[in-house]
Amino acid sequence: MTATTSSTDHGSAGSGSSSLFGRALVLGFGLFAYAVFFGTFLYMIGFVGGWVVPKGIDDGASGSLWLAIAVNTALVALFGLQHEVMARPGFKAFITRFIPKAIERSTFVLLTSLVLLLIFWQWRPIGGGLWNVAGPAAWGFHTLTAIGWLMVLGSTFIINHFDLFGLRQVASYAAGKEYTAVGFKLRWMYKLCRHPIMLGFIIAFWATPVMTHGHLLFAGLFTLQILIGVRFEEKDLIEAHGDDYLEYKKQVRGIVPLPKKNPGVIAPAAAEPLA
Repeated sequence: MTATTSSTDHGSAGSGSSSLFGRALVLGFGLFAYAVFFGTFLYMIGFVGGWVVPKGIDDGASGSLWLAIAVNTALVALFGLQHEVMARPGFKAFITRFIPKAIERSTFVLLTSLVLLLIFWQWRPIGGGLWNVAGPAAWGFHTLTAIGWLMVLGSTFIINHFDLFGLRQVASYAAGKEYTAVGFKLRWMYKLCRHPIMLGFIIAFWATPVMTHGHLLFAGLFTLQILIGVRFEEKDLIEAHGDDYLEYKKQVRGIVPLPKKNPGVIAPAAAEPLA
């Protein structure tokens, strides 16, 4: 769920018939990974909101409470482990010894999507809840949910949506061009908080007219995972960008979009998103 881009040099694709086949294979893998991601993202919207999809967050047979808590917690922990380990620069350097650098990002995106699909499939519902709002107030919650999901998707385009999900990397490779990392411009929501994608997820997870205990567990576990992930991400960003990111961090809050006292002047290009 974190915003990660690869800043490695993907090199050129070479020439010849085998190289053309290799380029096509890389491009096809990137397109497949993106298609799986996009389908997973749409399913997540339905899963959390209980809309359209075959199985929502509160669907399924009720079983043992403690078993449901244990299974659900293990699923989110698996997501956090996969997401955070694969997003670290050291792991990227390791895995690209075995796969082309051009598909490193697409591989991360594909495996993240597959783990999320496993969560949707195996999630155990837990009944009861904190609130159940109907009428006009419910539409207020639905509006907030929509804002959250739009914030998630919109923020990816502010960064560079196609780079973030690996398409730009594989397209560069397929065209025989050297990949160049996209610098992060401080604009729009990134002037209000450093992690608007994460803020969007938190809003989407919590803004529900029906908060069952199962939904509460889902929202709480993923919020915890987001907070832990942001701490790792910021360490990588500081290491990669040094004083530029430290200055950005002083001026703009992490997730809560509240102004800081005496923010000063924000650097025009302080960072590029990592993990």
